[in-house]
Amino acid sequence: MEQNKDKTINRQNLTKRRLVLFVLFSIVLGWICFFLIPLLDLSYGEGLSTAILAGAMFTPTISNLLTRLITKEGFQKLYLRPNLKGNLKKYLLIFFAPTVLVYLSCVFYFLIFPHQFDPELTVLKEILAAGGSAGVPVQSLLMISILQSLLLGPVINIIPTLGEELGWRGYLLPKLREFFSDPVALVITGVIWGIWHAPVIAIGHNYGTDYPGYPWLGILAMIVFCVTLGIIEGYATIKLDSAVPAAMIHSTVNATAALPIYLAKSGYNPILGPAITGLVGGLPLMIVAVALLVIVIRSKSVTSPS
Repeated sequence: MEQNKDKTINRQNLTKRRLVLFVLFSIVLGWICFFLIPLLDLSYGEGLSTAILAGAMFTPTISNLLTRLITKEGFQKLYLRPNLKGNLKKYLLIFFAPTVLVYLSCVFYFLIFPHQFDPELTVLKEILAAGGSAGVPVQSLLMISILQSLLLGPVINIIPTLGEELGWRGYLLPKLREFFSDPVALVITGVIWGIWHAPVIAIGHNYGTDYPGYPWLGILAMIVFCVTLGIIEGYATIKLDSAVPAAMIHSTVNATAALPIYLAKSGYNPILGPAITGLVGGLPLMIVAVALLVIVIRSKSVTSPS
């Protein structure tokens, strides 16, 4: 009896060490990438800075692998298998529902702030003009963007989003579930994910730099968004025992994030919206996340942790 208790304590201590190592690796490696942008005096969103941000998305997976190597954990459970058998209906829902939810969020925001809707689609016209395609009907570009995100959104960014999700949902979340209830583990994962973004938010990611309370309010809004999206992605991960659904949802969000901005007039407050990263633009996602948390609380656990 005493021997079993000692084994349990030793296992828990080892898991704690792995958790600490993973979080440290993720924060340090990710922040090194993010801080390279101002250190190299690069312009955010252009050229080399875009490549650096893309590389940063793989640091959670690298942290996962480093932690496994250092602690001799092995690579038995990477959450990389999609587990499609018997789950095709769930995957169909994951393929289309997030895109529809983003579109509903866009409609919701402009119902709250109708004066910010731009029927002239000025932003898209400027994009066409900058690309030398000023003669192309702006409505055609909008429809192409909508169809592309609906049909390709879940897979168009799947490689870089897997780079994040094999870390956050494929390693951090399962480890946290060994110590906390599922709702708490889902929220903590989202908070850490949001904090990981802090330097790039300060540089201007998602919210720019010209808003009241910069950069702290932007960092807080990003943490709220990451908790919200993290609950949705984490629920899908636990239900399907795979990080692939989370990467699909993440890919969809990345592919559709710009749509509300295309429809907005200048002068909006990015902390509120129109993108789903805003506190108002993201309200429909928050409602879904709260509903999933309620489901998890009532069922106590979606599945047993691995």
